[in-house]
Amino acid sequence: MEFVIKISQFLLSLSLLIILHEFGHFLPAKAFKTRVEKFYLFFDVKFSLFKKKIGDTVYGIGWLPLGGYVKISGMIDESMDTEQMAQPPQPWEFRSKPAWQRLIIMLGGVTVNFLLAIFIYIGMSYYYGDIVLPIDNIKDGLLIESTVANKAGLLTGDKIIAVDGEPIKNFSEISEKVLFGKKVTIERDGKESTVTLPEDFLSQLLDSKEKRFINLREPFVVVEVPDTSFNKNSGLKKGDIILGLNDYKTKYADQVKDGLEKFKGQQVEAKVLRDNHDVVVPLSISDDAKLGLVYASNSTPKTLEALGYYKYETKEYGFFESFPVGLKKAKDRLTSYWDQLGAIFTPSTGAYKGVGGFKAIYDIFPDFWSWQVFWSITAFLSIMLGVLNLLPIPALDGGHVMFLLYEMVSGRKPGDKFMEYAQMVGFIILIALVLFANGNDIFKAIFN
Repeated sequence: MEFVIKISQFLLSLSLLIILHEFGHFLPAKAFKTRVEKFYLFFDVKFSLFKKKIGDTVYGIGWLPLGGYVKISGMIDESMDTEQMAQPPQPWEFRSKPAWQRLIIMLGGVTVNFLLAIFIYIGMSYYYGDIVLPIDNIKDGLLIESTVANKAGLLTGDKIIAVDGEPIKNFSEISEKVLFGKKVTIERDGKESTVTLPEDFLSQLLDSKEKRFINLREPFVVVEVPDTSFNKNSGLKKGDIILGLNDYKTKYADQVKDGLEKFKGQQVEAKVLRDNHDVVVPLSISDDAKLGLVYASNSTPKTLEALGYYKYETKEYGFFESFPVGLKKAKDRLTSYWDQLGAIFTPSTGAYKGVGGFKAIYDIFPDFWSWQVFWSITAFLSIMLGVLNLLPIPALDGGHVMFLLYEMVSGRKPGDKFMEYAQMVGFIILIALVLFANGNDIFKAIFN
């Protein structure tokens, strides 16, 4: 069932983005009386799952879910229809239209992608609002579980107050800024200092295969005391929060782990919080510092606030207030993704190791259905699709835009033969990028 939920979200999001992107080309093409021969969701290599011709356009669904396309008459695109291009230009063809109209048609897809993201962020701001954790409300610092981060100089209990000189306002900003930052300003034991991250910090994290990086310090909550546990008769119950081992205070789960190392092989008195009351229970700690029970430290904001660990801020926005908030979120995500691309194309950072294909996108979606999470991911993917399509690679929208701008500035239109060769080169580059990204997915699936 979990697979069905994940794949349903993945396909729904992908289909929505593809259809709207292609409509971004389709609508201005129709407005400028340019014939659109095909409008396809997914690729119809050899055959289609569905197709129907309405007017001059065949609408269809292909079987290969790697994207979609519109085939515009008189345009050198992935169809490589050289026979049509050998005929005299017709008034309804793309090549017969003024350069400014062709530019609008080519920019239509990415424009829709960016507008869609803005629309989603505005809608989410209005409907859901925001729950944020101000950095000033994190009194005891953060949980830094990564050995790579520890080696770089970041330790559990550190307060991260700025990255590259830019102050951190909310907890949600920290991980991404640190991943792509250079200098991290921390507060440790009341003193400020600067940690300089190695240039290949991200590469080291990826190579380490560590799944956790920077998180909130959370309580040690007992989930289950199995019948096979050597502490099954201790009196410990589901929902208990361990606050101390003998005289060693353990407000957070990481402190419990330290306490287990401190008292391994011993019998201790554990102070636990149960139904808002302190209770003492005897616990045995094994020689390998284990309690023999199941615990969790992934409490919800509501739970953490109720326990007095953190104070979150809930922000609600009126209809008109949601517009600048949504615009800022879209701008921040766009800037963030652009920074990520910059890191990916800088080999020394090793960020290219984290590039993923369709499997990586699929993995982003949760195994439960949440419209809030779905729309948030879809908005980000829309920005990602828009940015990637603007890359100046022939065969992408950005490649066509590059040649159109050259034509508008120089007054000279690139020849059809040149465009055919450029399209072939661009297609080869795209195939290489797709193989690399999806090859990364396969590599990680096998060796991780």
